[in-house]
Amino acid sequence: MTEHDLLDKAIRRVPDFPKPGVLFYDITGVLVNPSVFKYCIDQISDVCRKESIDAIAGIESRGFLFAAPVAERLGIPLILVRKKGKLPGKTLSCKYALEYGTAEIEVHCEDVSAGQRVLVIDDLIATGGTLKAAKTLLEQGGAHVIGYAGVIGLPFLNYKEVLDPLPVTTLIDYSGE
Repeated sequence: MTEHDLLDKAIRRVPDFPKPGVLFYDITGVLVNPSVFKYCIDQISDVCRKESIDAIAGIESRGFLFAAPVAERLGIPLILVRKKGKLPGKTLSCKYALEYGTAEIEVHCEDVSAGQRVLVIDDLIATGGTLKAAKTLLEQGGAHVIGYAGVIGLPFLNYKEVLDPLPVTTLIDYSGE
């Protein structure tokens, strides 16, 4: 069995969560399997090494689990993209649309530098809305987002069109069936 197959096997599918009709892709099976988790960190780190990156931005909360070890491995800063109200200092913020309503994310102003080249990481890329909002937020601070990475991709939700023209790397894609 390949490492990719082991990753697929480790991702739990939970039907009708958090609401009926939704198939939830649960990465906790990856986290309890050190070799599969290492595979994910290795693969994302390899993507980063091919680019000139100054920092990694991780999306709350499961994106932190992948972004932090990648940033540490590469020896570059980790920028935390948090839900509104979670950061104590002066922040930059960005509101964005959800399927039913809006959300808002923030970063500490002092964590983002002008001209900084940033790769944004999340555990799962679905519609791309949160990642696009993170790009807007980081650009408010003068950073330059150069791409996105995630463990799981759901291309049937058209995230590539939302995030175009920046590159999106995922380790495994699901068709929604």
